[in-house]
Amino acid sequence: MTTVRTAREALAVWLDYLANERRASPRTVEAYGGCVGPYIAFMEQHRAESLSLAAMGTIAAGEIRAYLAHRRQGAHPLSPRSLSQALSAIRAFHRFLDRRLDTPNAAVALVRGPRVRPGAPRPVTEDQARGLIADAASDPDREDWEAARDEALLTLLYGCGLRISEALSLTKGELPLGDSLRVVGKGSKTRIVPVLPVVREALGAYAAALPFALSPEDQVFRAKRGGPLSPRHAQLTMQHLRSRLGLPDSATPHALRHSFATHLLGAGADLRSIQELLGHASLSTTQRYADVDAAALLGAYAKAHPRA
Repeated sequence: MTTVRTAREALAVWLDYLANERRASPRTVEAYGGCVGPYIAFMEQHRAESLSLAAMGTIAAGEIRAYLAHRRQGAHPLSPRSLSQALSAIRAFHRFLDRRLDTPNAAVALVRGPRVRPGAPRPVTEDQARGLIADAASDPDREDWEAARDEALLTLLYGCGLRISEALSLTKGELPLGDSLRVVGKGSKTRIVPVLPVVREALGAYAAALPFALSPEDQVFRAKRGGPLSPRHAQLTMQHLRSRLGLPDSATPHALRHSFATHLLGAGADLRSIQELLGHASLSTTQRYADVDAAALLGAYAKAHPRA
């Protein structure tokens, strides 16, 4: 490893480690850098000097709390959730300094982040999910192959409960899909998800309409000019569709994953099975869908019961 003398050099080495050894996505690496870079800049300003690597081991708990207070009350204040994420990134950086660069700092463990109440998933209804897919398939503002692509992408998200990054990583060599799909999710964890016939049909129709020649390693979802489709495009597509259908801003690509889980739960699937299908590391994460389903059940009861 290259000799590291300053905090900023340590940050560069850590981000390189995340990208090349941990295989973190570019967006994850960028997010970590966006959390820790301002932290180092604040400490340098606070101490009126550039931070050496050794100085990172001397940062006190009070200094870290001062940084969090600064981010909470500054010109662009962070929400409790964003502050919690920033502190998590700072802790991860200090763990790397301890384990890889022999610069421990016990004070980091003394700092508690703000309490963050997990937000409930906001799925779309079954009818809304069908409407989004149908509207994508018949969108007059798209060429036929683009409409087939958008239909296939939304069907894959809703039919298999994938994250948008997982769906967009599907390669030409994985088509035609079989009865199941191997998905590599967060932390390079692999899971197997069943593939419904309607998903296979939508992907097959899109592959047949695709006007670009792809190698087996190429991502199958392509943009208008032939490059790989970006998550931003999927977000804009959903924004366009929800505007046409009069749906709320919560109708995002990720909402289809929430809908996948919530609708399975409502149909009788157990939480453990849904946890496996979604690739959640903790059952407590999946438990949020039970809360959503319970709320829907109580709402239906209140509307339907004659004594409600």
